[in-house]
Amino acid sequence: MTVSDRPQPFLGTPVPDWTPPAAPVGAPMAGNFVAMEKLDADAHAELLYRSYEGQDHVWDYLPYGPFSASALYHRWVRETVQDPATLFYAIRNLESGNWEGVASFLRIDPTNGSIEVGHINYSPALQRTRAATEAMYLMMDWAFSQGYRRYEWKCNALNLGSRRAAQRYGFSFEGVFRQATIAKGHNRDTAWFAMIDSEWPALKAAFDAWLAPSNFDAQGVQRERLGDLTRLVRVTSDPAL
Repeated sequence: MTVSDRPQPFLGTPVPDWTPPAAPVGAPMAGNFVAMEKLDADAHAELLYRSYEGQDHVWDYLPYGPFSASALYHRWVRETVQDPATLFYAIRNLESGNWEGVASFLRIDPTNGSIEVGHINYSPALQRTRAATEAMYLMMDWAFSQGYRRYEWKCNALNLGSRRAAQRYGFSFEGVFRQATIAKGHNRDTAWFAMIDSEWPALKAAFDAWLAPSNFDAQGVQRERLGDLTRLVRVTSDPAL
């Protein structure tokens, strides 16, 4: 048998005519409940700090914080947004009118069509609101509309709240990387989740149905849970939940 006659191994599904998507530049995003702008120290840091002040637990699973003064948080924002590896958004809850959280794109890899959402820090005022969910939806929708193939979520494996959120949003569980990093002097195992472009149309429909006004009663209580809608799309579930 010659080399040319040898059976060729299956190397994966072909990706013909692949064109890498654009990297995010921080264009504003807005929905019915939330508005998002590229994080800026002078525009947002003091207002965000007011939402975080006295709520030190929101920093528990992040590798930085809490900050004891607005000036310290301002400096952290000013330095952090200069890192080209991440793109942070400030999140404004339109129902309260306040800036109440941040989230970022990171591990931005247009060559392979992969991008991650992370550094999510929602103040207590933003948590469990329609604005909080819509912010994640807007970031997902931007990524897939640009042509990204893979959208990732990672968190400290001990952070069950983050793991529940990933599953609620429709991310599929992909495993735990043991002893992945050291954070604040402690070991961190990292739980990995992702969704891919072929899943996004069904997940987008789930978000659209959940965010629809008809899904909430006069008091703003949901009629259908987002997790029940996305569960039909997820290919794997998190065994820790």
